[in-house]
Amino acid sequence: MVFPAAGSENGQRLFTSLRDGFCSEGFFISGTQLEHNINRHEKGCMMTDIRFKGLTSSQAQELQKRYGKNEPVAVEKETLLHKIFSVLTEPMFLLLLGAAVIYFILGEPKDASIMLIFVVAVISIEIVQEWKTDKTLRALKDLSAPHVCVIRDGKEQIIPSADLVPNDIMILSEGVKIPADGFILQASDLRVDESSLTGEAEPVFKVEKGQDNSSDYWRKDYCYAGTLILQGTGFVQVEKTGALTEYGKIGKHIAEAPERPTPLEKQTAKLVGTCTLIAGGFFTLVVLFTFFSIEHLELKSRIISSVLSGITLAMAMIPEEFPVVLTVFLSMGAWRLARKKALIRHLPSVETLGAVSVLCVDKTGTITMNKMSVAQTVPHNISESDLLEIMGFACETQTYDPMEAAMLAHCEKRGVSKQHVFSGRLIKEYAFTDDLKMMGHVWEHDNEIIIASKGSPEKIMTLCDLTPEQKAGISERLTSLSQAGLRVIGVAYAKAGNEKEIPERLTDCRLTFAGLVGLSDPPREGVKENIGICTKAGMRVVMITGDNGVTATAIAKAVGIPNCENVLTGDELNKLSDDDLKERVKTVNLFARVIPEHKMRIVKALQENGEIVAMTGDGVNDAPALKHANIGIAMGQRGSDVSREAADLILTNDNFLTIVETVHDGRRIYDNIKKASGYIFTIHIPIAFAALIAPLLGIAPADLLLLPVHVVLLELVIDPTCSIVLERQPAETDIMEKPPRRPNESILPTGFLLRHILQGIIVFAASFGIYFYYLKQTDNAVLARSVGLTVILLANLMLVQVNASVKDFAFTCLKKLLSDRVMQAINVLTLIGLGVILYSPLAEHLRLKALSPNQFLSAFGIAFVSVYWFELVKLYNKIFYKKQNDSAL
Repeated sequence: MVFPAAGSENGQRLFTSLRDGFCSEGFFISGTQLEHNINRHEKGCMMTDIRFKGLTSSQAQELQKRYGKNEPVAVEKETLLHKIFSVLTEPMFLLLLGAAVIYFILGEPKDASIMLIFVVAVISIEIVQEWKTDKTLRALKDLSAPHVCVIRDGKEQIIPSADLVPNDIMILSEGVKIPADGFILQASDLRVDESSLTGEAEPVFKVEKGQDNSSDYWRKDYCYAGTLILQGTGFVQVEKTGALTEYGKIGKHIAEAPERPTPLEKQTAKLVGTCTLIAGGFFTLVVLFTFFSIEHLELKSRIISSVLSGITLAMAMIPEEFPVVLTVFLSMGAWRLARKKALIRHLPSVETLGAVSVLCVDKTGTITMNKMSVAQTVPHNISESDLLEIMGFACETQTYDPMEAAMLAHCEKRGVSKQHVFSGRLIKEYAFTDDLKMMGHVWEHDNEIIIASKGSPEKIMTLCDLTPEQKAGISERLTSLSQAGLRVIGVAYAKAGNEKEIPERLTDCRLTFAGLVGLSDPPREGVKENIGICTKAGMRVVMITGDNGVTATAIAKAVGIPNCENVLTGDELNKLSDDDLKERVKTVNLFARVIPEHKMRIVKALQENGEIVAMTGDGVNDAPALKHANIGIAMGQRGSDVSREAADLILTNDNFLTIVETVHDGRRIYDNIKKASGYIFTIHIPIAFAALIAPLLGIAPADLLLLPVHVVLLELVIDPTCSIVLERQPAETDIMEKPPRRPNESILPTGFLLRHILQGIIVFAASFGIYFYYLKQTDNAVLARSVGLTVILLANLMLVQVNASVKDFAFTCLKKLLSDRVMQAINVLTLIGLGVILYSPLAEHLRLKALSPNQFLSAFGIAFVSVYWFELVKLYNKIFYKKQNDSAL
């Protein structure tokens, strides 16, 4: 954070908040840091010795006219009216609006109102989703520092970060979030946490402009917007602002990311179009059949009667339950996932995750715990306690480095407390630099002056007197630890007789080698088993990390990622064309030393190969890839605001297991949506066919199997069955042993649809057949209707049991279904409702009649046969496939 000038109103508010122990951005800070920040605040800006002139106010104004505000790229917003119009022109909403109008014409205002409520609700959801990109860009803006200390007009000033322009001189210090990109003019022990951009937790020591001769993408003599200064001070000359910064590029990539419809949304549009055509055909047929079957009426009455009959039956064929199914299934799925610590930001993502074929994961924090720990210590000619004490002496007293924090925690665990380590007097510090790759402290402790140093083992060994045999032994051990995926630190020490004997530079010291310390960021518990589940389920797990290839390979091997020896680095990726990359991503499961643009290229290449890609991430650097992926998964605990806003799914426990469970639930939900869709087709066939066949057989309109009131009555049963019972169906036992479905797979494949049509035809034949039999035998349309309707209602319950699985028998599924109290309640209520409409005074109003026990049992038997024939198909398949497997053996 940056502090306003002392004495100002903002400064006084900030001073008060600091006294309370919190900074303005909401981070709790320690007492030592609090005192340091208050002292700095009371001095105004952090430095008073101004060596750089900076811009004048007039120069800054001219530059701002040329370059604009230091803000992320702006996105043109679609007007609310335009968005509403575009949503209303989609086929689904045209169908719903048409259905509402038809219900009004038919004199059913309640049903019409329900349809209109659906329209308003879904339009609202669509409009809310349009805010996602805007939220992401606002989150990017919020991450930038709101104010910054600069040199203007030859003096230090506090200005809004949005007013920064190129060539401004920023004065930065510990705790500041850098608001623009620029070169470092002067640095004093400047260390920056760039993990929000690079994804790597290790802080970077910065050098002054011109001192970094490497070809790395992320420069050490350069500061980047959105990164955090952990320690030190510096003067930085702004080079890039707004959309030109690395943060700005990320914002541009997010804004340009296309809003792709999910596979379910595509299938829904196709299904609705098909159903509309079918309904139109049935409407025409019913109108014609009815018109020619009631010749005794006047022409006008015949037209009205036939059109209304056609509308009623056609509406029975249009699956108005389908939007209910989608809303309920996805909403309930999101609710269930929330209980498992997974928050859904985009409802169709529930289903999309079940179709994922490639899961791209970051190493740090997703595969690993993002928590450094000392895994192994190797003392050299000293005791382990002495090694730990020297290691503690070499650490900072107020550390922000997770590696040092892990070292000090290990010392505490082993009985070497920080109170003991830091109880002496700190005489001198040897600062860490990227050239030296080591650091040191000089302590007076127990009347001894001790020089303690740690850093790169290779560098540390150059300051130690070691025999060739000793060097060879240490190097061998170093190689062994590195191959185990550990970050290895060398520790050495020396003693001085008095302060005059302390060398000015660390490189002038002659040290005694104390040993090696291996640190690890261990894999999360259960990750290996969960990756195994993903592999068995036909999903590739791809690790994308900014870490080096050796460490990444070791971690990948430890967690069981297949083919992890084949590594593609960021430098190699830069040399590949998009077509070449498409070929490489087919076999590479490990990408190392990547930058944000690389992640997007990898995701796009996988998608161009026809893969459904899920991408996990937590940093700002992950946001574009999260946005471009079919489903972005952000880490809720350690994730940045930007990644959370760009993602479709947020894991509140940052646990890889939650991803696996979400995939499982996504597959279950999609399966259940298919089952519900098939059920809707099956149960609507008897309704429609009864209306089509009756005129051909010369049945009077008043004697039909289903009158309009009975169609509404059946809807009262169909709706809870498809939206509640089928939604709660448990997953099939082998759901995570099947490959992901193909992206272009229809939600109602031909074989699946034909099966449900056949089931519907058989239920129709059974119900209409017994109705027609009683009608001819007794000439009692009310009794015939009661028997036929009973068959349909009982068959409705049995269809759920039989279609619960295409492999397991209905009685097996029934055990699972009856264990659920909600499904028990629905079944019981359906049976009670059947009893009420048959055996209560309501029967007369519904033109029904009570059935005798024999008649009811006959209806039950016919319903049973009309549905349970499919169990014979399951038995045949089990025997047939068993013979195939046996012959293969």
